[in-house]
Amino acid sequence: MAKFVNSAEEDAALNYIAASTKMCICSQQPTTYAQAITDYMLANVVLVAGAGNGDFTLAADSSGRKVTVTAKSAVPITNNGTATHVALVSTGDSTLRAGTTCTSQVLTAGGTVDIPAFKFNIQDPT
Repeated sequence: MAKFVNSAEEDAALNYIAASTKMCICSQQPTTYAQAITDYMLANVVLVAGAGNGDFTLAADSSGRKVTVTAKSAVPITNNGTATHVALVSTGDSTLRAGTTCTSQVLTAGGTVDIPAFKFNIQDPT
């Protein structure tokens, strides 16, 4: 018998990410909520939480399930530094939900930055 995981199990994990309420552009990889929203934060934007509610889309992928985070344009930069990571957090329960790397670029306070869409995948078992 082949290995099997119900898509609902994969979606539960992806819905945890989709419950994020803020995206932070960071100068290094945060490992805590506080680091994401203060210590390393260069820019941030509020997100509409929940898959299918505007900023997150849950779907099948060629090898499992994925959640796609919508692109954001003209996000205000609040702190100077070099952007290297994007963090997703939930402000309601102060949790760091997920993170990824981004194209390294110098950001200057007072400017804006565009964030392309990105996704997190969970592969089906093999």
